Amino acid sequence: MEKPEMPEGWKWFTESRYGMFIHFGPYAQYGRGEQVLFREHLNHQAYAEKACSWNPQHYDPELWAYTARKAGMKYACLTTRHHDGYCLWDTRTTDYSSAAQAPKRDMVREFVDAFRKEGLRIGLYYSWIDWRIPAYFDGPDKDPEGWATMKAYLHAQVEELVTNYGQIDHFFFDGVWPRDSEDLGSVELVARMKEIQPNILVNNRLGSSKADNVYADGGAGAGDSEVLGDFGTPEHVIIPDKNRLWESNQVTTWRLWGYTNGERWRPADYLLDMLCECAEKGGERGGNLLLNVGPQPDGQLPPEFVQRVLQIGQWLEVHGEAVYGSDGGAVTEFITYGRQTTKGNNLYLIIRFWDGSPQLRLADLAVKVNKVTLLTTGQALTFSQTEDELLIQGLPRERPTRLFPVIKIECDSTPAANNWGRQRLWEGDPERVAEWARRQRGTSVFVDGKPRG
Repeated sequence: MEKPEMPEGWKWFTESRYGMFIHFGPYAQYGRGEQVLFREHLNHQAYAEKACSWNPQHYDPELWAYTARKAGMKYACLTTRHHDGYCLWDTRTTDYSSAAQAPKRDMVREFVDAFRKEGLRIGLYYSWIDWRIPAYFDGPDKDPEGWATMKAYLHAQVEELVTNYGQIDHFFFDGVWPRDSEDLGSVELVARMKEIQPNILVNNRLGSSKADNVYADGGAGAGDSEVLGDFGTPEHVIIPDKNRLWESNQVTTWRLWGYTNGERWRPADYLLDMLCECAEKGGERGGNLLLNVGPQPDGQLPPEFVQRVLQIGQWLEVHGEAVYGSDGGAVTEFITYGRQTTKGNNLYLIIRFWDGSPQLRLADLAVKVNKVTLLTTGQALTFSQTEDELLIQGLPRERPTRLFPVIKIECDSTPAANNWGRQRLWEGDPERVAEWARRQRGTSVFVDGKPRG
Protein backbone atom coordinates (compact mmCIF):
# COMPACT_ATOMS: atom_id res chain seq x y z
CA MET A 1 0.00 0.00 0.00
CA GLU A 2 1.36 3.41 -0.97
CA LYS A 3 2.02 5.92 1.76
CA PRO A 4 -0.10 9.08 1.57
CA GLU A 5 1.56 12.15 0.11
CA MET A 6 3.17 14.39 2.69
CA PRO A 7 1.16 17.55 3.45
CA GLU A 8 2.72 20.67 1.95
CA GLY A 9 2.99 22.24 5.39
CA TRP A 10 5.24 19.43 6.60
CA LYS A 11 7.84 19.47 3.84
CA TRP A 12 10.03 21.93 5.72
CA PHE A 13 10.85 19.08 8.12
CA THR A 14 12.67 16.87 5.62
CA GLU A 15 14.24 19.87 3.91
CA SER A 16 15.71 20.97 7.26
CA ARG A 17 17.41 17.76 8.44
CA TYR A 18 19.02 19.53 11.41
CA GLY A 19 17.68 21.25 14.51
CA MET A 20 18.68 22.43 17.98
CA PHE A 21 17.19 20.88 21.12
CA ILE A 22 17.48 23.12 24.19
CA HIS A 23 17.08 21.73 27.72
CA PHE A 24 16.94 24.80 29.96
CA GLY A 25 15.43 25.28 33.38
CA PRO A 26 16.27 25.80 37.05
CA TYR A 27 17.85 22.34 37.19
CA ALA A 28 20.85 23.89 35.43
CA GLN A 29 21.85 25.40 38.80
CA TYR A 30 22.69 21.94 40.14
CA GLY A 31 24.94 21.09 37.19
CA ARG A 32 23.92 17.43 37.28
CA GLY A 33 21.44 17.10 34.45
CA GLU A 34 17.81 17.88 33.85
CA GLN A 35 16.44 15.07 36.05
CA VAL A 36 18.44 15.77 39.20
CA LEU A 37 15.29 16.29 41.31
CA PHE A 38 14.16 12.70 40.79
CA ARG A 39 17.44 10.89 40.23
CA GLU A 40 18.92 12.21 43.47
CA HIS A 41 15.59 12.14 45.34
CA LEU A 42 15.94 15.77 46.41
CA ASN A 43 13.68 17.62 48.83
CA HIS A 44 10.78 19.15 46.88
CA GLN A 45 10.52 22.31 48.97
CA ALA A 46 14.24 23.03 48.83
CA TYR A 47 14.25 22.49 45.07
CA ALA A 48 11.27 24.82 44.59
CA GLU A 49 12.90 27.57 46.65
CA LYS A 50 16.04 27.37 44.54
CA ALA A 51 13.98 27.28 41.35
CA CYS A 52 12.01 30.37 42.33
CA SER A 53 15.22 32.33 42.98
CA TRP A 54 16.83 31.23 39.69
CA ASN A 55 17.43 34.27 37.49
CA PRO A 56 19.62 33.63 34.42
CA GLN A 57 21.01 37.10 33.80
CA HIS A 58 22.68 36.10 30.52
CA TYR A 59 19.65 34.44 28.96
CA ASP A 60 19.96 35.87 25.45
CA PRO A 61 17.85 33.91 22.95
CA GLU A 62 18.91 36.26 20.15
CA LEU A 63 22.48 35.03 20.59
CA TRP A 64 21.23 31.44 20.82
CA ALA A 65 19.31 31.89 17.56
CA TYR A 66 22.26 33.50 15.79
CA THR A 67 24.46 30.59 16.89
CA ALA A 68 21.90 28.04 15.69
CA ARG A 69 21.69 29.69 12.27
CA LYS A 70 25.47 29.91 11.92
CA ALA A 71 25.65 26.25 12.93
CA GLY A 72 23.45 25.36 9.96
CA MET A 73 20.42 24.41 12.04
CA LYS A 74 16.99 25.07 10.55
CA TYR A 75 14.70 24.73 13.57
CA ALA A 76 14.88 24.66 17.36
CA CYS A 77 12.89 23.11 20.18
CA LEU A 78 12.89 24.58 23.72
CA THR A 79 11.84 22.76 26.89
CA THR A 80 8.95 24.94 28.00
CA ARG A 81 8.42 22.70 31.04
CA HIS A 82 10.41 19.65 32.02
CA HIS A 83 9.51 16.94 34.53
CA ASP A 84 10.20 19.25 37.48
CA GLY A 85 7.08 21.28 36.60
CA TYR A 86 8.75 24.70 36.30
CA CYS A 87 7.29 26.71 33.39
CA LEU A 88 9.28 29.06 31.16
CA TRP A 89 6.27 31.05 29.98
CA ASP A 90 3.67 33.43 31.37
CA THR A 91 1.01 30.88 32.24
CA ARG A 92 -2.31 31.52 33.94
CA THR A 93 -2.32 28.02 35.42
CA THR A 94 0.41 28.34 38.10
CA ASP A 95 2.84 30.75 39.73
CA TYR A 96 5.69 28.24 39.31
CA SER A 97 7.06 30.02 36.27
CA SER A 98 9.78 32.33 35.00
CA ALA A 99 7.20 35.08 34.57
CA ALA A 100 5.92 34.93 38.16
CA GLN A 101 9.21 34.21 39.92
CA ALA A 102 12.67 35.84 39.94
CA PRO A 103 13.27 36.37 36.21
CA LYS A 104 9.91 38.13 35.61
CA ARG A 105 10.32 37.11 31.96
CA ASP A 106 8.31 35.06 29.49
CA MET A 107 11.26 33.04 28.24
CA VAL A 108 9.19 31.20 25.67
CA ARG A 109 8.06 34.50 24.14
CA GLU A 110 11.65 35.68 23.89
CA PHE A 111 12.78 32.36 22.42
CA VAL A 112 10.03 32.30 19.79
CA ASP A 113 10.61 35.90 18.73
CA ALA A 114 14.39 35.53 18.51
CA PHE A 115 14.45 32.26 16.55
CA ARG A 116 11.68 33.32 14.21
CA LYS A 117 13.63 36.53 13.48
CA GLU A 118 16.63 34.42 12.42
CA GLY A 119 14.42 32.43 10.04
CA LEU A 120 14.31 29.20 12.05
CA ARG A 121 11.21 27.06 12.54
CA ILE A 122 9.78 26.94 16.06
CA GLY A 123 9.51 23.85 18.24
CA LEU A 124 8.25 23.56 21.81
CA TYR A 125 8.84 20.68 24.22
CA TYR A 126 6.33 19.87 26.96
CA SER A 127 6.48 17.21 29.66
CA TRP A 128 3.26 15.40 30.58
CA ILE A 129 4.78 14.31 33.85
CA ASP A 130 5.15 16.61 36.86
CA TRP A 131 7.10 15.05 39.72
CA ARG A 132 5.51 17.45 42.22
CA ILE A 133 1.90 16.34 41.75
CA PRO A 134 0.72 13.10 43.46
CA ALA A 135 -2.37 12.81 41.26
CA TYR A 136 -0.26 12.24 38.16
CA PHE A 137 1.13 9.05 39.68
CA ASP A 138 -2.03 7.96 41.49
CA GLY A 139 -3.95 8.24 38.23
CA PRO A 140 -7.67 8.20 37.47
CA ASP A 141 -8.41 4.86 39.14
CA LYS A 142 -6.89 5.75 42.51
CA ASP A 143 -7.70 9.49 42.56
CA PRO A 144 -10.36 10.33 39.94
CA GLU A 145 -10.98 13.86 41.18
CA GLY A 146 -7.30 14.70 41.49
CA TRP A 147 -6.61 13.21 38.09
CA ALA A 148 -9.39 15.21 36.45
CA THR A 149 -7.83 18.39 37.84
CA MET A 150 -4.36 17.31 36.69
CA LYS A 151 -5.53 16.44 33.18
CA ALA A 152 -7.29 19.79 32.82
CA TYR A 153 -4.06 21.51 33.96
CA LEU A 154 -2.00 19.71 31.31
CA HIS A 155 -4.45 20.45 28.51
CA ALA A 156 -4.77 24.10 29.51
CA GLN A 157 -0.99 24.59 29.49
CA VAL A 158 -0.57 23.01 26.07
CA GLU A 159 -3.41 25.11 24.68
CA GLU A 160 -1.68 28.25 25.98
CA LEU A 161 1.53 27.26 24.22
CA VAL A 162 -0.07 26.67 20.84
CA THR A 163 -2.34 29.71 21.07
CA ASN A 164 -0.22 32.58 22.36
CA TYR A 165 2.98 32.50 20.30
CA GLY A 166 2.04 32.56 16.64
CA GLN A 167 2.89 29.69 14.33
CA ILE A 168 4.35 26.66 16.10
CA ASP A 169 5.88 24.19 13.66
CA HIS A 170 7.02 21.35 15.91
CA PHE A 171 5.69 20.08 19.24
CA PHE A 172 7.55 17.54 21.37
CA PHE A 173 5.70 15.73 24.17
CA ASP A 174 7.67 13.64 26.67
CA GLY A 175 7.41 11.72 29.93
CA VAL A 176 4.21 9.67 29.75
CA TRP A 177 4.97 6.99 32.35
CA PRO A 178 2.92 5.62 34.11
CA ARG A 179 -0.06 6.99 32.17
CA ASP A 180 -1.41 6.00 28.73
CA SER A 181 -3.16 7.77 25.89
CA GLU A 182 -6.65 7.21 27.32
CA ASP A 183 -5.66 8.64 30.72
CA LEU A 184 -4.05 11.67 29.13
CA GLY A 185 -6.69 12.30 26.51
CA SER A 186 -3.79 12.79 24.12
CA VAL A 187 -5.80 12.07 20.97
CA GLU A 188 -8.36 14.72 21.89
CA LEU A 189 -5.67 17.19 22.86
CA VAL A 190 -3.77 16.76 19.59
CA ALA A 191 -7.01 17.27 17.67
CA ARG A 192 -7.52 20.54 19.54
CA MET A 193 -3.91 21.57 18.86
CA LYS A 194 -4.45 21.03 15.15
CA GLU A 195 -7.60 23.12 15.18
CA ILE A 196 -5.44 25.97 16.46
CA GLN A 197 -2.29 25.12 14.46
CA PRO A 198 -3.30 23.20 11.31
CA ASN A 199 0.28 22.64 10.09
CA ILE A 200 1.85 21.70 13.42
CA LEU A 201 3.88 18.49 13.59
CA VAL A 202 3.33 16.58 16.86
CA ASN A 203 5.66 13.82 17.97
CA ASN A 204 4.77 10.24 18.95
CA ARG A 205 5.18 10.43 22.73
CA LEU A 206 1.45 10.38 23.30
CA GLY A 207 1.13 7.16 25.28
CA SER A 208 0.17 3.66 24.29
CA SER A 209 -3.42 2.51 24.29
CA LYS A 210 -4.80 0.34 27.08
CA ALA A 211 -6.00 -1.96 24.33
CA ASP A 212 -2.57 -2.86 22.99
CA ASN A 213 0.00 -1.52 25.47
CA VAL A 214 2.59 -1.40 22.69
CA TYR A 215 5.47 1.06 22.63
CA ALA A 216 7.75 1.86 19.73
CA ASP A 217 11.49 1.49 20.39
CA GLY A 218 10.76 0.10 23.87
CA GLY A 219 10.20 3.61 25.17
CA ALA A 220 7.87 2.94 28.07
CA GLY A 221 9.08 6.00 29.95
CA ALA A 222 8.80 8.31 26.99
CA GLY A 223 5.46 6.82 26.02
CA ASP A 224 6.28 6.27 22.34
CA SER A 225 3.23 5.15 20.41
CA GLU A 226 3.45 3.00 17.30
CA VAL A 227 0.36 4.60 15.80
CA LEU A 228 -0.07 8.10 17.29
CA GLY A 229 1.91 11.17 16.30
CA ASP A 230 3.28 12.71 13.11
CA PHE A 231 6.95 11.93 13.71
CA GLY A 232 9.01 9.38 15.60
CA THR A 233 11.63 10.34 18.16
CA PRO A 234 14.34 7.70 18.65
CA GLU A 235 16.52 8.88 21.55
CA HIS A 236 20.27 8.24 21.77
CA VAL A 237 19.94 5.98 18.71
CA ILE A 238 19.42 6.44 14.97
CA ILE A 239 16.65 4.06 14.00
CA PRO A 240 14.40 5.05 11.09
CA ASP A 241 10.65 4.99 11.65
CA LYS A 242 9.22 3.20 8.61
CA ASN A 243 5.72 4.55 9.12
CA ARG A 244 6.22 8.31 9.46
CA LEU A 245 8.65 11.19 9.66
CA TRP A 246 11.38 10.84 12.29
CA GLU A 247 14.18 12.70 14.02
CA SER A 248 16.93 11.27 16.19
CA ASN A 249 17.35 13.13 19.50
CA GLN A 250 21.02 13.22 20.48
CA VAL A 251 23.22 14.88 23.08
CA THR A 252 26.45 16.73 22.35
CA THR A 253 27.86 15.32 25.57
CA TRP A 254 28.19 11.69 26.61
CA ARG A 255 24.79 11.29 28.26
CA LEU A 256 22.90 14.13 29.98
CA TRP A 257 20.59 16.70 28.41
CA GLY A 258 20.56 19.51 30.99
CA TYR A 259 23.73 21.41 31.90
CA THR A 260 26.20 19.19 33.77
CA ASN A 261 29.48 20.16 35.39
CA GLY A 262 32.29 17.91 34.21
CA GLU A 263 30.34 16.22 31.41
CA ARG A 264 32.48 14.94 28.57
CA TRP A 265 31.91 16.35 25.09
CA ARG A 266 31.66 14.45 21.86
CA PRO A 267 33.97 15.80 19.11
CA ALA A 268 32.63 17.69 16.11
CA ASP A 269 33.29 14.87 13.65
CA TYR A 270 31.26 12.46 15.78
CA LEU A 271 28.34 14.91 15.87
CA LEU A 272 28.58 15.56 12.13
CA ASP A 273 28.59 11.83 11.47
CA MET A 274 25.28 11.52 13.35
CA LEU A 275 23.80 14.19 11.08
CA CYS A 276 25.08 12.42 7.98
CA GLU A 277 23.78 9.08 9.23
CA CYS A 278 20.33 10.57 9.76
CA ALA A 279 20.38 12.00 6.22
CA GLU A 280 21.65 8.71 4.78
CA LYS A 281 18.88 6.73 6.49
CA GLY A 282 16.23 9.34 5.82
CA GLY A 283 14.53 10.26 2.59
CA GLU A 284 10.95 11.40 2.22
CA ARG A 285 10.02 9.90 5.60
CA GLY A 286 12.40 11.95 7.68
CA GLY A 287 15.92 11.46 8.85
CA ASN A 288 16.57 14.55 10.99
CA LEU A 289 19.01 15.18 13.80
CA LEU A 290 17.78 17.20 16.78
CA LEU A 291 21.04 17.98 18.55
CA ASN A 292 20.84 19.05 22.18
CA VAL A 293 22.48 21.71 24.29
CA GLY A 294 22.02 22.35 27.99
CA PRO A 295 22.73 26.05 28.57
CA GLN A 296 24.63 27.11 31.67
CA PRO A 297 22.68 28.31 34.73
CA ASP A 298 23.23 31.95 33.75
CA GLY A 299 21.79 31.34 30.27
CA GLN A 300 25.00 31.21 28.25
CA LEU A 301 25.62 28.40 25.80
CA PRO A 302 28.60 26.27 26.87
CA PRO A 303 31.66 27.25 24.80
CA GLU A 304 32.38 23.59 24.07
CA PHE A 305 29.01 23.33 22.35
CA VAL A 306 29.43 26.54 20.40
CA GLN A 307 32.88 25.55 19.16
CA ARG A 308 31.67 22.18 17.85
CA VAL A 309 28.46 23.28 16.16
CA LEU A 310 30.12 26.24 14.45
CA GLN A 311 32.66 23.83 12.95
CA ILE A 312 29.75 21.81 11.62
CA GLY A 313 28.12 25.01 10.37
CA GLN A 314 31.23 25.89 8.38
CA TRP A 315 31.19 22.40 6.86
CA LEU A 316 27.51 22.77 5.94
CA GLU A 317 28.17 26.10 4.19
CA VAL A 318 30.24 24.14 1.67
CA HIS A 319 28.64 20.69 1.74
CA GLY A 320 25.06 21.42 2.80
CA GLU A 321 23.54 20.21 -0.48
CA ALA A 322 24.54 16.68 0.57
CA VAL A 323 22.35 16.98 3.69
CA TYR A 324 19.52 19.52 3.37
CA GLY A 325 16.51 18.15 1.53
CA SER A 326 18.40 14.98 0.62
CA ASP A 327 16.58 11.86 -0.52
CA GLY A 328 18.43 9.33 1.62
CA GLY A 329 21.40 7.37 0.41
CA ALA A 330 23.39 4.16 0.80
CA VAL A 331 22.85 3.38 -2.89
CA THR A 332 25.87 1.06 -2.87
CA GLU A 333 27.95 -0.56 -0.15
CA PHE A 334 30.22 2.26 1.07
CA ILE A 335 30.93 1.69 4.74
CA THR A 336 34.67 1.21 4.13
CA TYR A 337 34.88 4.89 3.18
CA GLY A 338 31.91 6.62 4.76
CA ARG A 339 28.30 7.47 3.94
CA GLN A 340 26.16 8.29 0.93
CA THR A 341 23.21 10.59 0.31
CA THR A 342 21.27 11.37 -2.85
CA LYS A 343 19.33 14.31 -4.23
CA GLY A 344 17.66 14.04 -7.60
CA ASN A 345 20.24 12.59 -10.01
CA ASN A 346 23.16 13.34 -7.68
CA LEU A 347 25.00 10.89 -5.45
CA TYR A 348 27.14 12.31 -2.65
CA LEU A 349 30.04 10.37 -1.16
CA ILE A 350 30.70 11.63 2.37
CA ILE A 351 34.20 10.43 3.15
CA ARG A 352 34.69 9.71 6.84
CA PHE A 353 37.95 7.82 6.28
CA TRP A 354 40.29 9.67 3.90
CA ASP A 355 43.07 7.25 2.96
CA GLY A 356 45.28 9.57 0.90
CA SER A 357 44.99 7.49 -2.26
CA PRO A 358 44.76 9.43 -5.56
CA GLN A 359 41.87 7.25 -6.68
CA LEU A 360 38.64 5.85 -5.27
CA ARG A 361 36.82 2.84 -6.64
CA LEU A 362 33.05 2.76 -6.29
CA ALA A 363 31.57 -0.62 -7.12
CA ASP A 364 28.09 -1.56 -8.34
CA LEU A 365 26.68 1.81 -9.44
CA ALA A 366 24.26 0.94 -12.26
CA VAL A 367 23.62 4.36 -13.86
CA LYS A 368 25.74 6.41 -16.24
CA VAL A 369 27.90 9.09 -14.63
CA ASN A 370 28.22 12.49 -16.33
CA LYS A 371 30.45 14.45 -13.96
CA VAL A 372 32.40 14.02 -10.72
CA THR A 373 33.42 16.93 -8.47
CA LEU A 374 35.28 17.18 -5.19
CA LEU A 375 32.59 19.35 -3.61
CA THR A 376 34.94 20.41 -0.82
CA THR A 377 37.20 22.36 -3.20
CA GLY A 378 35.13 22.58 -6.39
CA GLN A 379 37.77 20.57 -8.29
CA ALA A 380 36.53 18.53 -11.26
CA LEU A 381 37.76 14.94 -11.03
CA THR A 382 38.56 12.58 -13.86
CA PHE A 383 36.82 9.23 -13.90
CA SER A 384 36.27 6.08 -15.89
CA GLN A 385 33.27 3.78 -15.71
CA THR A 386 32.58 0.19 -16.60
CA GLU A 387 29.53 -1.96 -16.03
CA ASP A 388 30.62 -2.86 -12.50
CA GLU A 389 32.74 0.02 -11.25
CA LEU A 390 33.38 3.75 -11.23
CA LEU A 391 37.03 4.73 -10.83
CA ILE A 392 37.50 8.33 -9.61
CA GLN A 393 40.98 9.81 -10.07
CA GLY A 394 42.93 12.93 -9.15
CA LEU A 395 42.15 13.02 -5.44
CA PRO A 396 44.57 15.01 -3.23
CA ARG A 397 46.77 13.11 -0.83
CA GLU A 398 45.96 15.43 2.08
CA ARG A 399 42.41 15.50 3.40
CA PRO A 400 40.97 18.79 2.06
CA THR A 401 38.90 19.57 5.16
CA ARG A 402 39.24 18.87 8.89
CA LEU A 403 35.88 17.14 8.83
CA PHE A 404 34.51 15.01 5.96
CA PRO A 405 35.38 15.65 2.30
CA VAL A 406 32.46 15.12 -0.08
CA ILE A 407 32.51 13.90 -3.67
CA LYS A 408 29.52 14.83 -5.83
CA ILE A 409 28.63 12.39 -8.63
CA GLU A 410 26.19 13.71 -11.24
CA CYS A 411 24.33 10.88 -12.99
CA ASP A 412 22.03 10.83 -15.99
CA SER A 413 19.20 9.36 -13.88
CA THR A 414 18.36 8.67 -10.24
CA PRO A 415 21.34 6.87 -8.65
CA ALA A 416 20.76 3.13 -8.43
CA ALA A 417 22.83 0.03 -7.82
CA ASN A 418 23.06 -3.32 -9.55
CA ASN A 419 21.78 -6.43 -7.81
CA TRP A 420 25.01 -6.93 -5.87
CA GLY A 421 25.07 -3.32 -4.70
CA ARG A 422 21.50 -3.49 -3.41
CA GLN A 423 22.35 -6.40 -1.10
CA ARG A 424 24.67 -5.81 1.81
CA LEU A 425 26.84 -7.81 4.19
CA TRP A 426 24.79 -10.41 6.09
CA GLU A 427 21.79 -9.62 3.88
CA GLY A 428 20.27 -10.73 0.60
CA ASP A 429 20.66 -13.94 -1.35
CA PRO A 430 23.68 -16.03 -0.22
CA GLU A 431 23.84 -17.56 -3.70
CA ARG A 432 25.42 -14.35 -5.00
CA VAL A 433 28.33 -14.85 -2.58
CA ALA A 434 28.73 -18.46 -3.67
CA GLU A 435 28.74 -17.50 -7.35
CA TRP A 436 31.24 -14.69 -6.73
CA ALA A 437 33.67 -17.10 -5.05
CA ARG A 438 33.02 -19.91 -7.55
CA ARG A 439 33.55 -17.74 -10.60
CA GLN A 440 36.65 -15.91 -9.40
CA ARG A 441 38.64 -18.56 -7.57
CA GLY A 442 37.06 -21.99 -7.61
CA THR A 443 35.59 -24.25 -4.92
CA SER A 444 38.33 -25.71 -2.72
CA VAL A 445 40.05 -24.50 0.44
CA PHE A 446 43.45 -24.38 -1.29
CA VAL A 447 44.99 -21.08 -2.39
CA ASP A 448 44.25 -21.54 -6.06
CA GLY A 449 40.70 -22.77 -5.37
CA LYS A 450 41.30 -26.03 -7.25
CA PRO A 451 40.55 -29.38 -5.61
CA ARG A 452 43.44 -31.77 -4.83
CA GLY A 453 43.65 -35.49 -5.31
